Amino acid sequence: MNPTPTLTGQAALVTGSDSGIGKGVALELAAAGAKVIINYAHNHDAADATVAEIKAAGGEAIAIQADVSHEEEVKAMFAQMFETYGTIDILVNNAGLQKDSKFVDMTLADWNTVISINLTGQFLCSREAAKEFIRRGVVQDRSRAAGKIICMSSVHEVIPWAGHVNYAASKGGISMFMKSIAQELAPHKIRVVGIGPGAIQTPINKAAWDTPEALEKLLTLIPYNRIGKPNDIGKLAAWLASDQADYITGTTIFMDGGMTLYPGFADNG
Repeated sequence: MNPTPTLTGQAALVTGSDSGIGKGVALELAAAGAKVIINYAHNHDAADATVAEIKAAGGEAIAIQADVSHEEEVKAMFAQMFETYGTIDILVNNAGLQKDSKFVDMTLADWNTVISINLTGQFLCSREAAKEFIRRGVVQDRSRAAGKIICMSSVHEVIPWAGHVNYAASKGGISMFMKSIAQELAPHKIRVVGIGPGAIQTPINKAAWDTPEALEKLLTLIPYNRIGKPNDIGKLAAWLASDQADYITGTTIFMDGGMTLYPGFADNG
């Protein structure tokens, strides 16, 4: 068996890939041979820098701006992608954000913003990708599947998180969304899987790891005693998108250093 996942000739869209986990995923997909669309909402310079990094390593990528919570922007992004690469083979629904507060202080605007980006954005992008996968079908010698959808979730699809109810609710929603469309799309040879990262060293959670004191506190929640890196998630995504994972669909793979093992019970509770 080839130990390296091969995505040669496949077109991959990674939403929110100008930084953080999304960038890590985009770099690994490109390294495996995929042509990558770097989607970003606001930071054009960061997206261009990611494209440049991929090209410098011998890969192929373009940047496309779109807010994934806006239907017309998503449709325009897919149209531009099809114009450039002709189709799509891999979708990684990564775009997400947090707007944290105590539950009783949470505004409807902050609830709606998080649900719209984190959950509705995955619905809009997955729907457009699935239409193309079904239209085109399996392309021999490229992939055994007609298409692959990877839904970026979180350990908080199963771990409650006080002070972050909009975020946790969006991730719990992603879990059932992923499973439901996996069930519906499997007869079309479309695979849908989830990734549930734990603590990953990205800008979204910088306060949790940026000082020795904060990192020490964070590591009490991680039995494996290290924080994850974006390329950890990227390597898993590249493998899941490859034919090496062709029999996997409808499940979330947690990559969390053991955070979902409830470490508070390690000493008998």
